[in-house]
Amino acid sequence: MRRLRVVGRAVVVLALFFGWATAVGASAHADERVERQAAVVVRGGDTLYSTSSRCTVGFNARSGATLYAFLSGRCAQGASTWYADAALTVNVGVTVGVSFPGNDYATVRYTNTTVSYPGEVSLGVGAGTRDITGAANPVVGQSICHVGRVGGYRCGSVQAVNVTVNYGGGVVSGLFRSTICSEPGDTGGPAFSGGTALGVIVGGSGNCSTGGVTYYQPVVEWLSAFGLSIY
Repeated sequence: MRRLRVVGRAVVVLALFFGWATAVGASAHADERVERQAAVVVRGGDTLYSTSSRCTVGFNARSGATLYAFLSGRCAQGASTWYADAALTVNVGVTVGVSFPGNDYATVRYTNTTVSYPGEVSLGVGAGTRDITGAANPVVGQSICHVGRVGGYRCGSVQAVNVTVNYGGGVVSGLFRSTICSEPGDTGGPAFSGGTALGVIVGGSGNCSTGGVTYYQPVVEWLSAFGLSIY
C-alpha cells in the first residue's frame, strides 16, 4: 500500500511538472511573438498591408499619446485593418478616416503598442533615415525631396501650389506640384524639405526614364483636419 501511495504521489508530481513545463513553453512562445513585434518599425516610406491593398506611409503623427499614419486616400479606400507585413501577421492599426475625392488622404490609428513608430522617413534600402520634426505648406521654388516605393529617393523644387487634378475617378484640389519625376507605385511616398514634412505623392505625369512631374497632397491640411502634429 505504501508503494502504491508513493507511485501515486510521483504521478501527481510528474503531472504537475509537465503541466508547468507546458505552461512555461506557451509563455515562451508568447514572449517570442512579442519580441518579434517589438523589433518591427513603421516609419514614413514604409508599407502597410490590408487584405485588399498595400499603401505607403507618408508620415507618422500624433495626438497626445495616440499615434497615426498618413496614407493616400485613394490607396486606402475600402481597407479597415492594417498590417506591417505582407503575410498579414503583425496587426498595426485601423483606418479612422478617408477623404477622396476632393482631397487625397487617409488616417490610420496605430493600435499595436509593441511596434515602434518613429517620427522619421526611410530614404531607401541602405540610405538611412531622415528625422522629420515639423510640417509646413510648400512655397514655389522651395527645394523638395521625395521617396517613392519604385522611383526611390529623388530631389527637385516646388513648381506650383493650389493645383487641381482630375484623376478620372474624381477631382482633387489644393495639391502642389514638383519638378521631380515619379513612377507608378510611388503613391503615398513622403515629400519633405530638410526635416520639414510637405506632403505625400498622389500622382504624376511622365516617368523617370523620359522625365515628368509629381503631384502631392499637402501634409498641413491633413494634420489640421485630424488635429495632429508631426513629432
